[in-house]
Amino acid sequence: MTSFDPSTIALLVAIAAGAGVFGGILAGLLGVGGGIVIVPALYFALSLTGIDPALTIQIAVGTSLATIVFTSLSSSWGHYKKGALDMTLLKKWAPSILIGVVIGGLLGGVVSGYILVAVFAVVAGVVALDMIFRKPRTDPEPKTFSNMIWAALGVFAGGVSAMMGIGGGTVCVPVLSFLGYDIRKAVGTSAAIGFLIGVPGALIYAATGFGQAGLPPFSIGYVNLVAAAIIIPLSTTFARVGVRIAHAIPQRALKLSFGVFLLLTSARMFSDLLGN
Repeated sequence: MTSFDPSTIALLVAIAAGAGVFGGILAGLLGVGGGIVIVPALYFALSLTGIDPALTIQIAVGTSLATIVFTSLSSSWGHYKKGALDMTLLKKWAPSILIGVVIGGLLGGVVSGYILVAVFAVVAGVVALDMIFRKPRTDPEPKTFSNMIWAALGVFAGGVSAMMGIGGGTVCVPVLSFLGYDIRKAVGTSAAIGFLIGVPGALIYAATGFGQAGLPPFSIGYVNLVAAAIIIPLSTTFARVGVRIAHAIPQRALKLSFGVFLLLTSARMFSDLLGN
């Protein structure tokens, strides 16, 4: 590991601050927790410090999950005050999501990241095209499923989110929208789900990385406290800005925004895969 010279530290702070601002806006606007921005930003920033590449993605994911705890609280509270949080769905989905988070967190260092990225990139691309081109329903009505199907969806959402360091909205919003939920309620509920994913996910990454050699200073396992301290105040503040935008624009515009966001995410993932 190389030393942290002043210019490197300044760049790390700038990248973390930018991730906090943009991650917070996306968290409030799209219910995604901000991890989809924070993980790649931290990965890039940490790669400049000489840290073992094998540790870089785990630190980025673990730190992202820690920031999501606070960002999702800010975002979900804003959506709750606007009546866009489905507490019934949240209670139904919470147990299976927590199970998925534990499984995904424990498997995070075992399953090939390239396989996960490839699967997620395909799914994100398909869902993005569906959200962009499918005609919106004038009277969205949620579909009903058995508790077993809801449990399976929850385990999947929690597991993938924990392994990728994201808040759950990237998975949950498209799923809930496809199932007939109002897009604003899908975003608001997914923001709250981010908290359910962030708490156990961050604890697992902190525990599994505890005592690991080569970690940057001020780290508890795979959670870096310095990066988290920079990101959290900004992401929680700007999450409220995202909430205001989400409730100020038409539902179709919100859905298109999420579709474009997913399409760009998918394209970035394919680009990363082709570059390796």
